[in-house]
Amino acid sequence: MKCPFCSFDDSKVVDSRHTDEKIRRRRECIKCGGRFTTYEVVEIPLLMVEKRDGTFENFDRNKLIKGIFTAIKKRPVTIGQVSEIADFVEDYYANQLKTVAKSREIGAIVLEKLRAIDPISYIRFASVYNDFTDIKSFMATIGELEQEE
Repeated sequence: MKCPFCSFDDSKVVDSRHTDEKIRRRRECIKCGGRFTTYEVVEIPLLMVEKRDGTFENFDRNKLIKGIFTAIKKRPVTIGQVSEIADFVEDYYANQLKTVAKSREIGAIVLEKLRAIDPISYIRFASVYNDFTDIKSFMATIGELEQEE
């Protein structure tokens, strides 16, 4: 780490503390003795989403959460459970070091998680995700859920 006072390239860590999702380090320059603070964060690779039409856009956690909230409206699903789903999606791709995800893959992950939490929310999300165009599509999905019970 370069000293902000004398531009020397070496420093020692005097103190280290965890704050939120960062590590705060108090450093001292080996040459001039000046002290300064640095923050260390884990860099998550940028995730791009490939849409159905072949275009790409940055992964937007808030957009994902908004879509899930639409499906869970007036249902017994907590904000914490929605955050867990979004966290799982982000962690899944970060752990695999993938930088591109298909929107269909993300939707399938969300569907799997919602299916375990609340069947009505699952049906609602599936209706948009699978682009239901008629009642038969709804009935087929409901039939699948009934067979599992």
